[in-house]
Amino acid sequence: MRTFLRNSGILVWVLTAIVLALVLGSITIGGNHLIPVGVGRVFATFSDLFSQFLSFSIPLIIIGLVTPAIADLGRGAGRWLAITAAIAYGSTLFAGFLTYAVCAAVFPRILDASSLSDVAEPGSALTSYFSVEMPAAVPVMTALLLSFVIGIGLSMVPRGVLRKGSIEFRAIITRLIETIIIPLLPLHIFGIFLNLTYTGEAWSIMHTLVRVVVVVLLLEVVILGAQYLLAGAVAGVNPLTAIATMMPAYLTALGTSSSAATIPVTLRQAKKNGVSDAVASFTVPLCATIHLAGSTSKIFAFAFAIVLTQGIPVGPIQWVGFIFMLGITMVAAPGVPGGAIVAATGILSSMLGFDDAQVALMIATYIALDSFGTATNVTGDGAIALIVDRMTGGRLGDEGDPRNAQELSFDGMKYLDRVSVEGVVSPEELAESAARNGADASA
Repeated sequence: MRTFLRNSGILVWVLTAIVLALVLGSITIGGNHLIPVGVGRVFATFSDLFSQFLSFSIPLIIIGLVTPAIADLGRGAGRWLAITAAIAYGSTLFAGFLTYAVCAAVFPRILDASSLSDVAEPGSALTSYFSVEMPAAVPVMTALLLSFVIGIGLSMVPRGVLRKGSIEFRAIITRLIETIIIPLLPLHIFGIFLNLTYTGEAWSIMHTLVRVVVVVLLLEVVILGAQYLLAGAVAGVNPLTAIATMMPAYLTALGTSSSAATIPVTLRQAKKNGVSDAVASFTVPLCATIHLAGSTSKIFAFAFAIVLTQGIPVGPIQWVGFIFMLGITMVAAPGVPGGAIVAATGILSSMLGFDDAQVALMIATYIALDSFGTATNVTGDGAIALIVDRMTGGRLGDEGDPRNAQELSFDGMKYLDRVSVEGVVSPEELAESAARNGADASA
């Protein structure tokens, strides 16, 4: 069992944390909780400190991820990069607005408008022993605007010192997410749910969110159906046959919860659908990074449920702006399990007004369904590959060729090979990059 947990992904750890919190927090002996209040306050203290650190990190995450993402989309690969990115972003927006329409029509009927109202002001059964203020360096909205301004500027001057700095900073932020934030999330979620169980709110939350899960899973099916209907119409293929061919990629993503790890399978199945080698090799790895329609739908649905059930005042204009910003955030999200929701926490707080408990609830529910969102993302990549293949006639010109794009653009990993990044970039990543760029791995 210990070996299994050590080798398991973030999903198993989060589910284990939720179940343990629900069970241990519900058991009482002689009128006293199995976990004494004094011990529970230790977890509450950790959750409070972690929330403060997360609030401090959010603007840094936005600047570190969004800035180079915008700079990357503006460089090198020519118009087919821009066209593919536009199709992927359009697909993400479609998923967001479809989810908005469904949630607005369905959720008021199936959700009790006050069922989660207590989460906005959680009970104080477990108070922290102490708190440490960790103010953010800049506000979230300032970080977003700064990322846009600098990112657009860097796309015009790709080889400058600031560009190199943004690459190093992205490596630092990615490692921060991978080695600190993601591993500590289960313990943070355990503390949140333990407190909710002590105050009697946890079971009401779980009962309410089960209905949201059903709607989300149905939406994933509808999104994939719409993507392949459009791809079938554009590429002249049978959409049912095309989506059936992509099922191995879907099932692989269910097991890995990683778009990047599924790329070989997605690439193979896209080629089986008739996509040329050049187009598949260009679109599939790109879309694995920038196309997150399933993740967008999932985040929006749970955010809408929390807003509705807690009475947070969010109007239609705010929702529209949130969808557009969420799509951009998904483009910049790191390719690690749970990375998308961590990147989205900034706009959940700044645009929807979520507090720490609501953000923790969003993280827990997102990660619990992470594999389904990832599976929808990678399967949709196959539809985009079909569309681009039809538009290009099965071949990319010199401006869209991946090898040419690498030569024209500033290769961030190639630069990192030549600077001291021990502890930031792993030896495996350095060796892979060195092999890819024809460099000596020992240099």
